[in-house]
Amino acid sequence: MNERSLLVLVVDDDPTIREALKMRVSAWGYESCAAEDMESAKDVLRERDPDLVVADLVLPDVDDLELLEHLKEDDPDRPVILVTAHGSIDVAVEAMKRGARDFLTKPVDADKLEALLESAAEELELRERARELERELESEEAGLGSLVGRTDAMETVFRAVRLLAENDASAIITGESGTGKEVVARTIHELSDRSDGPFEAVNAAAIPEGLIESELFGHVEGAFTGAKQSRPGYFERADGGTLLLDEISEMPMELQPKLLRIIEEGSVRRVGGDDMIPFEVRVLAATNRSPEEAIEEGRLREDLFYRLNVFEILVPPLRNRRDDIPLLAHHFVRSFNEKHELEVEGIADEAEELLEAYEWPGNVRELRNVIERAVIVTGEGWIGPDDLPPYLDGGDSEQPKVVLPVGVTARQAEKKLILKTLDHVGHNKAEAARQLDLDPKTIRNKLKRWEEEESEDGGS
Repeated sequence: MNERSLLVLVVDDDPTIREALKMRVSAWGYESCAAEDMESAKDVLRERDPDLVVADLVLPDVDDLELLEHLKEDDPDRPVILVTAHGSIDVAVEAMKRGARDFLTKPVDADKLEALLESAAEELELRERARELERELESEEAGLGSLVGRTDAMETVFRAVRLLAENDASAIITGESGTGKEVVARTIHELSDRSDGPFEAVNAAAIPEGLIESELFGHVEGAFTGAKQSRPGYFERADGGTLLLDEISEMPMELQPKLLRIIEEGSVRRVGGDDMIPFEVRVLAATNRSPEEAIEEGRLREDLFYRLNVFEILVPPLRNRRDDIPLLAHHFVRSFNEKHELEVEGIADEAEELLEAYEWPGNVRELRNVIERAVIVTGEGWIGPDDLPPYLDGGDSEQPKVVLPVGVTARQAEKKLILKTLDHVGHNKAEAARQLDLDPKTIRNKLKRWEEEESEDGGS
């Protein structure tokens, strides 16, 4: 007996063939009904709403190619399997181009028909699950604002976001790289009274140390070489809205006292300027490090931490909220269908099992990238295991290894380890530094030195 009760409509004007097909369908565990022509088939379609139709291509009361249009009129997704004589194969092929699922020649091969019904039942079950995910995404149960999730771990985040959206308190958002800390900050902004104002996010780890003060506070014309005109900084641009200071623990220590003073005073002086410019900004911060560890290691000033840490939100890694993966994946499928103008219906069972078993070191960001790739590769229909990157092997694979030959120098081993880690995390220097327990500046300096050495070797 099939797990899903499939109602199959058999349409044929030959009573012997009609009854024989109907009996076979019932014997395979499916529910069946029958009609002798298009007119009676329309009545069954209206009254019983069958899941699938097996129909003779030649019926007395309808033209060959109009048959499919009538059978799928009220449900374009309803699978239709055509039964045809040898002389009408060309018409059957044309009908498949118009949306028929398949066709069988008379006499009907029972094994092939059973396989087609089983395949159709599986696809209908997939489609119904995709509809359920679609309905859930449209409901309030799917998440909060731009955040998607339904697990207890995410509900804890949602409660904190709702609370922060009702006031102007500062907060530090913590979590591994790729967990969606900026999405949390943006959702707080979008749900707050500041939603009509700007949302600005600055990544302290991504700005060269010599430019970060100018980026944050702005500069006046002529303040330094290349400053050809005055430019507002992030605090001015975020006036009336929200500013996210991402990777706050990577900000230069000598800049942090100035940052604290500006936040407390609510005014900023541009680099090279004399005037204090007032602003009214809600400040949020984010870090993929433990703030307490960052303080102990001398990366984050304690007074700045306490100024920002009125609330703390910990965004869980994806491996701790695996039940959210099907919903998140379908959300991304829908998003990338629209972006790339494709028609992927959803994710097949085997592919979904791979997604749920994988450890996701890159978290939601990695899942998003995997689904975008899969949507582009698939184009239409269902994402299968072969449409996913090869390294998604069910979560049983070991983490990438660095193989070092005997006699390698410590300097060579260090270089290989850093480069391999950077490759694994998508060249995110801050995340590589976190995994290797290094300062991001150390990684940047080493990369620069290795690049210079390679240039020198190439020129010698």
